[in-house]
Amino acid sequence: MPKKSPNETSPVAHFEQSLEELEQLVQKMETGELSLEQSLAAYERGVGLYRQCQQALEQAELRVRLLTDPAQPDRSEPFEQAGDVD
Repeated sequence: MPKKSPNETSPVAHFEQSLEELEQLVQKMETGELSLEQSLAAYERGVGLYRQCQQALEQAELRVRLLTDPAQPDRSEPFEQAGDVD
């Protein structure tokens, strides 16, 4: 297995870093102490982080589907949402 360079991070680590940064941005914005310009910049950064996290989750779901049934990943059932339990 090839070694990763020190600058490469795993998708899971990248997801966790993005999520942590997103949580910190939300906390800063909730305090109301940021200027309008700072709030807009934080919001813009937050949207980018949210999209990165969403993409990482979609890739993780695809990997699980491929591992579950590599021959037919499209036929696998979607994961249940937290509120979907009967």
